Amino acid sequence: MASAGNVPRPGRPVRGSTTGRPLMAAMDLLGRRWALRVLWELRDGGLGARALLGRCEGLSSSVLYERLRELTESGLIGRGDDEAYVLTPLGAELGDALGPLDGWAKRWSATQQRAAGRRSGVRAP
Repeated sequence: MASAGNVPRPGRPVRGSTTGRPLMAAMDLLGRRWALRVLWELRDGGLGARALLGRCEGLSSSVLYERLRELTESGLIGRGDDEAYVLTPLGAELGDALGPLDGWAKRWSATQQRAAGRRSGVRAP
């Protein structure tokens, strides 16, 4: 299991950045296996570890607990009164922040589909 020192933090070197720019640290954290999925599953309310495992087919308990630790240490999730994992206000704000990226990704996907259609001779919508 990764040590606490391996949790991406702004100002420290992270994957893809020796300077640890905040955006690069966030991308490193969110790019880790299952991190975004765990956050997604918590969007409507708190869940325990067993419920998260049930919703994330193929996720191992060791990876889940590592992501939960990293996301907790990063301030994106916490524990509710019932000990379920919940999004913090900062974690919930991330959903709003990802909206523009989702829009960009949809436009990018459309350009990729059109380009694939031109390569195959089929016109994409």
